[in-house]
Amino acid sequence: MACPKETNNRALNGKFVMNKSLSDNLDSMLALQGLSWFTRKAISFATVTLTIKEYQDDKSLYHIDISSNASGLSTTQENRTMDWEDRPHKDKIFGNVKGRSRLVKLSTTAFEPCEPYNESDTQFLQGKILKDGTTASKFLEDEVVQSYVKNQDAGHGWSAEQVWNFEEVQGKRYYTRRIVSRSSDGTKSERVRLVYDYLGVTKEEDDGLAYGEE
Repeated sequence: MACPKETNNRALNGKFVMNKSLSDNLDSMLALQGLSWFTRKAISFATVTLTIKEYQDDKSLYHIDISSNASGLSTTQENRTMDWEDRPHKDKIFGNVKGRSRLVKLSTTAFEPCEPYNESDTQFLQGKILKDGTTASKFLEDEVVQSYVKNQDAGHGWSAEQVWNFEEVQGKRYYTRRIVSRSSDGTKSERVRLVYDYLGVTKEEDDGLAYGEE
């Protein structure tokens, strides 16, 4: 289901399910992040559903709380505060990470990638090209959610940077996430675009989210 125009990065509420036929293949990125073949295979078969609640606190600071369910694997609660401050998070699949998030406009000089990516990876994060590096694309909104995490586990240390926005895919408006992940030594990188079907707004009492910091 296409995403309505009233759903944007300051009103990102509802349920979203990953559309595998429209999304890029995740396997190479998951391998770079050290996930086993068995786990990667399980993820490839899982239905990934996000339940998202966005709200402002009494200081007008935006929060995005996400319950991520991968059928047959796990449910993860992740609460993001849009203040660009580092916070630790322990994920059942991706381990211990430290990350930060913010709302930022691509048209301003405030937007800068967190890693020294090559030009193609940077343009991909900005929504200018698709994964193949040649096909032109564009975001529908100027303001994006920018999120960056660094793995803290010994022997890993990979990073992943995400930009969330909305794009027209096959003539319909979809919520998308673009991700570039780099190995700890910076010699390898992988990029994917994830496309999500919109399932509608969920009643607060039914969405299972814990509002505020964990």
